[in-house]
Amino acid sequence: MINNNFEDILNNRKSVKVFDDQFKIPREEMDEMIQKATKAPSSVNMQPWRFLVVESDEGKDKLRPLIRFNTRQNDTSSAMVVIFGDMQSQTNGEEIYGNAVKHGFMPEEVKNEMLDKVVALYDSAPKEQMNDIVKIDSSLAAMQFMLVAKAHGYDTNPIGGFESDQIADAFDIDSERYVPVLIVAVGKAKNPAHDSYRLPTETVTKYV
Repeated sequence: MINNNFEDILNNRKSVKVFDDQFKIPREEMDEMIQKATKAPSSVNMQPWRFLVVESDEGKDKLRPLIRFNTRQNDTSSAMVVIFGDMQSQTNGEEIYGNAVKHGFMPEEVKNEMLDKVVALYDSAPKEQMNDIVKIDSSLAAMQFMLVAKAHGYDTNPIGGFESDQIADAFDIDSERYVPVLIVAVGKAKNPAHDSYRLPTETVTKYV
């Protein structure tokens, strides 16, 4: 059963550290959740997010020494979803814009104009700028994945504490092209998550 109550999803999404280690999310459902997460927006629709679903014992054994103090999540979750950003996402521009034309989402002339601009812009962008772009876009997808997971009845924990310089190589991923952004532990919570304090709106907001 999918929970379509957005207020409930929003207010009850909390970070969980320990999961039911006997439960595995079916791959078909995991694929569905990732597909929904990829509805997130991205700069010029280049969709740089890439998902590595670490669910096997072998995969988790590889991941464990790279996640510092987050081993409880690794050992008990259904999966650790490592989200990478593709530093060469513009190479998918033809497929993305071409299919937009095919499905009637974009005129051919707009596709050609956009593709020329986007590829040139991304090809010439400094590495630091591309790193920022793909991390912002991939973080949007990560947040969406956590909300989708909650709608499916699962809990999550976003993890930023890991060995970012080692994780791609550990899983035979091109570390020059793909930068690790975030790990999301996902599964069924073993114990209820505790509430946390949020700063008031007037503290974090300024109107001008």
